[in-house]
Amino acid sequence: MSDTSDNVPTNEQLVDGLIKLLTVEQNTPDNFTGRPQKGGMGRVFGGQVLAQAIQAAQATVDQPKQAHSLHAYFLRGGKEGPPIDYRIARDFDGRSFSNRRVVASQTNEAGESKPILNLTASFQTPETGLEHSDAEMPDVEGPDELRSDMDVRREMLSKLGDKLSEDQRRMMLRPRAIEMRTIDRLHWMNSEPREPKAHTWFRTGAPLPAIEDNPGLHRAVITYASDFTLLGTSALPHGLSWMRGELVGASLDHTIWFHREARADEWLLYATDSPWSGHGRGFNRGRVFNQSGELVASIAQEGMIRRRKAK
Repeated sequence: MSDTSDNVPTNEQLVDGLIKLLTVEQNTPDNFTGRPQKGGMGRVFGGQVLAQAIQAAQATVDQPKQAHSLHAYFLRGGKEGPPIDYRIARDFDGRSFSNRRVVASQTNEAGESKPILNLTASFQTPETGLEHSDAEMPDVEGPDELRSDMDVRREMLSKLGDKLSEDQRRMMLRPRAIEMRTIDRLHWMNSEPREPKAHTWFRTGAPLPAIEDNPGLHRAVITYASDFTLLGTSALPHGLSWMRGELVGASLDHTIWFHREARADEWLLYATDSPWSGHGRGFNRGRVFNQSGELVASIAQEGMIRRRKAK
């Protein structure tokens, strides 16, 4: 992502675009509008809706309370282009905790507003308390020892020639604000069954505002990135790939627990595993660690995953 030619945005421009994407516009105290992502592939990325929804919820909670968990259900696929409406219900405000419900909706071609996601978020005033953690950071290569996923994609696409469509090539080479360095083979390259575990380092490609100035933004970026690679983990034991057109999939729900503050512009390790799949669904778990080995967040998601039927 270091190409700074006229046709390729700089890392700073990409990250500035991500910040704008995740900054929702407040229309009334409990109604917000989320911007569409430019240059998309037709369907709204689930991480975008999750991140915009938590941003809307955070805007209705007074400091110093901060989000410690969110639980969301994806109801129907969103369409890239039309804005997304976020409506907030202020269910509870106590001394230590607050709770918000968010309904994300889009207007369809018939002019009907249809919900695409329901999210509940809980907020807590920071406090000290009993502490323990038995989560050990996986013993894997550090980010400085790995090539970026973009470099790996470019190399592989040069070898694949015309085996991929132009749309597939464009999607794989699309500049991204989130830099990722995958320790294992990339999901879309997997052709042989292997253990349902994956490890990826991620961070924004350029600095974000100081976490003291905008902790909610760092949580929103981690939320956005948490939808990458997760569902693909449940495909690994089957040696199938979305990129090769062998699978049909979609996220059904998504849960995040935030355990501690973390900068999203510093390297974070996303360790995912899938303990079960069946009945057309795959269950996936994720843990996010900082470079000090501390557990930053835990994620769980179930998704629809089916073998694509031959035409």
